Amino acid sequence: MSVAFLGPRGTNSEEAAIAYAGADAEMIAFSSFPALTEAVETGLADVALLPIENSIEGGVSTTLDLLIHETELMICHELVVPIRHVLVTKEGVKLEELRTVMSHPQALGQCRRFLERRLPNAEQVAALSTAGAVKAVAEGDDPTVAAIGPEASQKLYGGVILANDIQDVRGNLTRFVAVRVNDGEPTGDDKTSIGVTAKSDEPGVLAQIIRPIAEAGLQLTRLESRPTKGWLGTYVFLIDFEGHRSEPRVKDVLTQMGRSATTLKVFGSYPRYPIENLRDLVQSPALP
Repeated sequence: MSVAFLGPRGTNSEEAAIAYAGADAEMIAFSSFPALTEAVETGLADVALLPIENSIEGGVSTTLDLLIHETELMICHELVVPIRHVLVTKEGVKLEELRTVMSHPQALGQCRRFLERRLPNAEQVAALSTAGAVKAVAEGDDPTVAAIGPEASQKLYGGVILANDIQDVRGNLTRFVAVRVNDGEPTGDDKTSIGVTAKSDEPGVLAQIIRPIAEAGLQLTRLESRPTKGWLGTYVFLIDFEGHRSEPRVKDVLTQMGRSATTLKVFGSYPRYPIENLRDLVQSPALP
């Protein structure tokens, strides 16, 4: 199996890719999320790993917009990865000497409290990836620039860890999805992800859309919205719920929901990740 991930090496996306496919799989790094889906669509990779949701920052808008507007690839798997951030600098640099902190926007958001309290005057600069930011700091000449990223990237590219575990919440988790041409086979413990736009803007329309899920005895596991990009105030409702789209009751739910929708796009059905298994890990003082 060949797996596309957001590179360079040392990112949390690479960790997720290895957890999904194993260390023996062919790992191919790309510099952007759209490039990941393009790699699968053109046959450069069998599957792509994309972050879709973080426990601190919420939905990853670039991934969501790709699924809604730009690709017909389907989610075939999900997995959840604990995220720990470190602050990387040049050797011998003190915290008060830093003037710039660079990282992926998601990582900057996940470390907001540390940055506001310890580096309130430092400029925050967005990078394409956390590992790329660490590499740039380690190989650069400016001692006033630091990077936020995983410890794995510091081990790969160098630099010095000035501060550990700087994320706002110890239990910082990112949910990744694997996308390919087809979604997952039913396992008996699955989820289905869809995007829905309502037929009309009137009171109760969202309740009308999601009511069939409850009436079928299925658990709604996620609900949020993204702009349609067509008109201000119009949204795509992103919904995850239990069950596989091949099951009769899920088929019936999708049919009923479609009657209240202008569009209904199924992003895929896939095995549910047992996130409850991570609870003890993220609360442990020995979190790896």
